[in-house]
Amino acid sequence: MQYLISVIDDRTGSATPEEMAAITAFNERLQADGNWVFAGGLAHPHTATVIDNRGAEPMITDGPFLESKEYLAGFWVLSAPDLDAAIALAAEGSRHCNRRVEVRPFL
Repeated sequence: MQYLISVIDDRTGSATPEEMAAITAFNERLQADGNWVFAGGLAHPHTATVIDNRGAEPMITDGPFLESKEYLAGFWVLSAPDLDAAIALAAEGSRHCNRRVEVRPFL
């Protein structure tokens, strides 16, 4: 089964060089172990554009979004045999990137 591991950031600034080295090593291990599907880091939210189609016309809003206290900083899409295995991998990823993560299975 595949799981989305969302990296949640509540800080400004990018990962430190030490965090990036740990994340890179973790990614390489995920690939070697066959858990890797896809991963990526995201640019700061001030680069975001939100499109809201709930009204009569689309509303397009550019960042920054100062009201946000947390934002999606990156993600892993992992393959794991079950939720417990995905949580264990996510916990390790959280230690390496020094940020909170959320685990969600794909439907």
